[in-house]
Amino acid sequence: GWGQRELIIWGRGHNELQWKAPFYFIQGADPQFGLMKAWSIGNCDHGGDDWKPEIKLTEQAVEAINQLNPKPKFFVLCGDLIHGMPGTQWREAQERDLKNTLKNVDPDIPLVFVSGNHDLGNTPTPETIDDYCKHWGDDYFSFWVGGVFFLVLNSQLYFDSTKCPELKQTQDEWLNGQLAVAEQRNCKHAIVFQHIPLFLQNPDEDHDYFNFEKSVRYEVMEMFCKAGIKAVFSGHYHRNARGFYKGLEMVVSSAIGCQLGEDTHGLRVVVVTAEKIVHKYLSLNELSSHGIGKELMDLIKQN
Repeated sequence: GWGQRELIIWGRGHNELQWKAPFYFIQGADPQFGLMKAWSIGNCDHGGDDWKPEIKLTEQAVEAINQLNPKPKFFVLCGDLIHGMPGTQWREAQERDLKNTLKNVDPDIPLVFVSGNHDLGNTPTPETIDDYCKHWGDDYFSFWVGGVFFLVLNSQLYFDSTKCPELKQTQDEWLNGQLAVAEQRNCKHAIVFQHIPLFLQNPDEDHDYFNFEKSVRYEVMEMFCKAGIKAVFSGHYHRNARGFYKGLEMVVSSAIGCQLGEDTHGLRVVVVTAEKIVHKYLSLNELSSHGIGKELMDLIKQN
């Protein structure tokens, strides 16, 4: 399973440490059961007593992913799985309904969960993190797929760790060890998943709710660049955005659930080739009707 924070070998044996051929995975973000209702009534703190639209959208996402051929190597959900914050009244029912919807993902397509601020609380505590881990698995871990090294981080610890400083320190120490592995360049690429983006478009942009505080941002970006991380994939913004810092690409994907901009409910298809990481955000309707498209499929077929 994914419960070991140490190096995780995906699949059987050590085969996944070796590069074989191009592959792809699906990234989704922010199904956030309950936000569409809360947003529509202008009460994001206390609204969200209905999440039927999000169930329907997530069902559509699952159906679209299940019919893809070849199958994606995995499906990663980059946080804000549900809208109800820890301790709020609809949280348990939202978690139950999301799990029931995701049970229908093809068993040959592993699910990877990333923790978001609504999953842990804006100021997480040891208790809220423990509760998340009991429901969804570890809040940070690593795994290998096809010679590519993947890191999943708890970005809330960078946002506000005042109530759990020891847990922040523990993740930092673990991350330093994992980045040392990446820096040894035994992997074809190294990729990070986290809920909150480092930045949205410009690495020097001002800090706000949707990105990292600037001094923390630069520290993390420098660490990632030194280790050779190629890309960071996030959600949280409920819109698509991207930017670059040196050789690092920051990719922000819009939501399966509530949209806060001009994008539509969708998923990101990410193709990993020997040379590069290519990605495209597709609406759920597009992915359902046309799959990942010829251009990305041609990249996967290259050897």
